[in-house]
Amino acid sequence: MTRTAAHRSARVDQVCAQAVDLARLAITEVEPDMVGEHLSVVSEGERLVTHFFECLLPGYRGWRWAVTVTRVPRSRHVTVCETVLLPGPDALLAPSWVPWQDRLQPGDLGVGDLLPTRHDDDRLVPGYLHSDDPAVEEVAWELGLGRPRVMSREGRMETAQRWYDGEHGPGAPISVAAPRAARCGGCGFYLPLAGSLRQAFGVCGNVYAPDDGRVVSADHGCGAHSEVLLQPEAAVDELTTVYDDGEVEVS
Repeated sequence: MTRTAAHRSARVDQVCAQAVDLARLAITEVEPDMVGEHLSVVSEGERLVTHFFECLLPGYRGWRWAVTVTRVPRSRHVTVCETVLLPGPDALLAPSWVPWQDRLQPGDLGVGDLLPTRHDDDRLVPGYLHSDDPAVEEVAWELGLGRPRVMSREGRMETAQRWYDGEHGPGAPISVAAPRAARCGGCGFYLPLAGSLRQAFGVCGNVYAPDDGRVVSADHGCGAHSEVLLQPEAAVDELTTVYDDGEVEVS
């Protein structure tokens, strides 16, 4: 049992518990009209209790005034230790603070906005290092050029997982509703990516498809698949020609 838990399980000191008016006065001296009814009293330890009062401050719904009082052994004189404003179980609280580098969400970047990348971004590695992607290294070697930084293996794996779990992966509603055989990997409008992502992703090039110009997984699908063809109508069997010779005159 922790020290705090042990204190809260201690017997409530009755002398301190009866000092409700003293506890209220400790708050009303500062906020005379912002203290509501007495809510409860909690034991914090031997001869140490906290009184809770309703808070009437605007904007602090569900908060409580807390006044801790105590007394010395063999004395009935109670003194105030501290007063504080605390949130109750139903208190209206501000959202948790989020570091600025974690606040930006996909789609937040607008026209003219700049988003500098951190120098220690795990998604990027210096361009002179091996990228674990032969296609990237081959192009840089042939052109004699190199980008300052390229995507690291961790960056590519994170990107691949995000794409696969998003609206252009196999679990998207349009993919689930498409015919089972209508997968992007077998579509004539599917343009595979280069490099290590080639096996799993490509770009849709069908102007009539909802994913036109977007990266899709090979097992994504939609109804605009190049091989989803209308079945030809079955030919109607010609009926046997029947001659009615009942009206033929026999000469």
